[in-house]
Amino acid sequence: MTDIQDFKGRTALVTGAGSGIGAACAKALAARGAAKLILLDVNEAGLAALDLDCEVEHVIGSVANEALWNDLEPRLTGLDHSIANAGVGGHGQVAALDFAEWRRVMDINLDGVFLTMRASMRAMKDKGGSAVITSSSTGLKPIAGIGPYGVAKAAVSHLTRIAALEGAPNNIRVNAIAPGGVDTAIWESSDDFKRSVEAQGREATIKTMSSTTPLGRFASSEEIADNILYMLSDAGSNLTGHVMVSDGGFTL
Repeated sequence: MTDIQDFKGRTALVTGAGSGIGAACAKALAARGAAKLILLDVNEAGLAALDLDCEVEHVIGSVANEALWNDLEPRLTGLDHSIANAGVGGHGQVAALDFAEWRRVMDINLDGVFLTMRASMRAMKDKGGSAVITSSSTGLKPIAGIGPYGVAKAAVSHLTRIAALEGAPNNIRVNAIAPGGVDTAIWESSDDFKRSVEAQGREATIKTMSSTTPLGRFASSEEIADNILYMLSDAGSNLTGHVMVSDGGFTL
């Protein structure tokens, strides 16, 4: 466990904190001295499983629920940092895609990020702070069959730049992370992934998928969390409006 205490005494919000990158961020923030974490997810069991050495507030619900944010926003006063990480996978060719599936993905991956950032930036307005949005390399490199996901991630990358411009006068920094393949549970939403796991196992499936990445592997959630916390921390104090691509060379 790290002994760096660069978030000592800070308060941070993490959405999608019940698993994967969000859970790794929550653990890293606690390990690096955060005083309070506000963790939001639909996955109540995942949040309950986190053993964190700091004050923790669990918020159970969808980031796309405006009423949730209206209730939570007064409790965000004094917020120092925000990680808008909640997201879902989405698959399907554009010509064959149901509008309901398109809206499902946009609801969480775009609308949910907007609501997270709106509340976070309001809470940071008086004293400044920093935020990181989880985008994706597929928002930069078009991949067939994941239209709604890629479009939503491209949109949140641009939202990052706009929010950075708007937040700068109030000393609010906004950046984004654009991971390539990361070994998280988000793959479980793909029928192709499930079929491959049934045929050859999860480890072999991930290995096959990562063969398209020049470094030949998927990242761990902890690696991406380290990237996020760098941009979030005072070490990244001159970064704003930046979309960090952390993809093992996938977009080369």
